[in-house]
Amino acid sequence: MNGTWRRLGTAVGFALLEHARNRFALVLVLFYIPLWLSLESWFVARKPASFMLRATGRTLTVDGNHLTMISGAVNTVTLIVGFMMFMTTFKSLAFDRRLAFAGYPRVHLLVAKVAAMTLAAALIAAYATAVVHCYWAPVRPGLLTAGLFTAAVAYGGIGILLGSFLRNELEGMFLIIMISLLDTMLQNPISNPEASKDGVHLLPEYGPTQVSMAAGFTHAVPYRQLLLGPAWFAAMWLLGTAAFHLRTRDHRPRGRTPRPAGRALD
Repeated sequence: MNGTWRRLGTAVGFALLEHARNRFALVLVLFYIPLWLSLESWFVARKPASFMLRATGRTLTVDGNHLTMISGAVNTVTLIVGFMMFMTTFKSLAFDRRLAFAGYPRVHLLVAKVAAMTLAAALIAAYATAVVHCYWAPVRPGLLTAGLFTAAVAYGGIGILLGSFLRNELEGMFLIIMISLLDTMLQNPISNPEASKDGVHLLPEYGPTQVSMAAGFTHAVPYRQLLLGPAWFAAMWLLGTAAFHLRTRDHRPRGRTPRPAGRALD
């Protein structure tokens, strides 16, 4: 048991170190979140916006500027955490493959990525909530942090899947950006007046966006929607686990010994 926890602790340490070395992601966290939310606060008109919050079944009329800032906060955390998890998984895949070949348990490597992602997502969600609070006071800031956290873990799972499955760095970054932007646009009642239509509930940001909007403007706690982001993560993580096992499996024929490096080919 001690050996299991020691190996897991080592894997978590390596995963956290990978995040710490991702300076671009750290810059995005520190500067992109406040820049994006500040631009929305300055340039989006403060006009009343009416929409139906499906989580409560009520039609709300709120400040459109505040509504856009919530969508912007969801978008920033999904982009950053999705990008972080994709880059970490993608760049460490060769190293993870060597560890797996040497007998290091694959499950430890995957659990370590999840642990590092959970910590990063919690910190980023709290930071984004603090930035939003600089401009206006959401009704339930703690619930807003929870909503942003569920959005982050959902896209963290997508990042793990893409990092385990794709073989090109540019493809993964493009997919994360496009999926997050389209998802946010379709969930925002201002950019999409039909955001309450059936079908949007199938998208990754639906649950987190509903929770975040409820937190910003009501005292309701949409428990069912709180589970949708983690459910998306679980589904993506299972698929990512299968892809990770496939990519880190030894494909050499069993029993075949490598040819000595100095021996000439016949």
